[in-house]
Amino acid sequence: MVATPEKLQLSSEASVSHERVAVLLMGYGEVESYEDFANYNEQALNLLTAKFAPVPTWVYPPLAKLLAVFDLHEWSHQHDHFISPHNAIFERQRAGIEQHLRERWGDRVTVFKAFNFCAPFLPEQVLTDIKAQGFDKLLIYPLLVVDSIFTSGIAVEQVNKALTKLAAGTEHWVKGTRYIPSFYNEPAYIDLMATLVEDKIKSDLAVAHLPSQTGIVLMNHGCPHKAKGFTSGIDESQALYDRVRERLIHRYPLTSVGWLNHQTPLIEWTQPNADLAARNLIDLGATAIVFMPIGFATENHETLLDVDHIIHALRRRHPHVTYVQMECVNDRPDFLQMAAEWANPQIEALLSEQALAVNPSLARSHTHDHHSNAHHHDHGHSHGNGHHHDHGHSHGNGHHH
Repeated sequence: MVATPEKLQLSSEASVSHERVAVLLMGYGEVESYEDFANYNEQALNLLTAKFAPVPTWVYPPLAKLLAVFDLHEWSHQHDHFISPHNAIFERQRAGIEQHLRERWGDRVTVFKAFNFCAPFLPEQVLTDIKAQGFDKLLIYPLLVVDSIFTSGIAVEQVNKALTKLAAGTEHWVKGTRYIPSFYNEPAYIDLMATLVEDKIKSDLAVAHLPSQTGIVLMNHGCPHKAKGFTSGIDESQALYDRVRERLIHRYPLTSVGWLNHQTPLIEWTQPNADLAARNLIDLGATAIVFMPIGFATENHETLLDVDHIIHALRRRHPHVTYVQMECVNDRPDFLQMAAEWANPQIEALLSEQALAVNPSLARSHTHDHHSNAHHHDHGHSHGNGHHHDHGHSHGNGHHH
């Protein structure tokens, strides 16, 4: 009798050992040559702007080309053919997180990167590769922006489209999925943000500026207030800012959020933007301003070019103020270690869970059965109560923001 449980455990471990998890680390990706920019813009407009702007879809291709004209001016003339470091940093993040995960899981876990907007790493391309390599469990892990279901939801949207395309036969190849929505409330990340700012002030500013005259702009990813009923990330980003601010405010009273907005017309964006936040702190007596991106884990044109422009404009108006532009966490070893740790519980769950057996073709037959069995009277009656109208109404007004 005593031997039986041991035997059972051995056989279950043996069956688990061949299961593998693909971690899909997701970022925007950034084009590195200007030629790709109009296409990048069009995809970004389709996925992002469509969720909050009252713009018909036929506008996107010409609008993308128009935006690309502005970008050409910004890249070529103002930044000497700027090449974004984003993709190279993201690859180092992928490799570092994979290294940490393999220390625990061995080759049962592989980390793949996918970019929302950049071939050849579009989610569909990467998932095709994951399927071909025989993985059947997937951890979706958006890393670039620390906000919410909105930006990360784009990642899920693209994964879902790709999985629909890649489904074949009566049994879906994916046997389990998990998701990491955001790390806005992770204590290790909050501590790291506050510590980085404090260390920078000690090394660069403390000798010449009083703490009460040292302004700190903690920069979040800008969010639209109304996003057609989607949660747009304001709550999570605000919570992240509040927690980092709590760590700094007693020593550095001039601490403000600064939203990096895409100033799209007709849209109400989170305020104050990073420029206005800095000007407000200067009005309150700041003689130095530190710009720290807390809402972005990976450097990109927003944290580099946009903040650079803000500082240039401020310098012209307030030349007596000292400005410090800090980096994102990027591939700092302490960040890669914690990012891997956040994935561990989800990987453990995927490896220990009962495998899903999903038959996509059943979805259609279920809806068909429902309609054929439904009493016509009941069906019409529920519509008569206007449940559908109310639901649509709340989305239309964007109450869900």
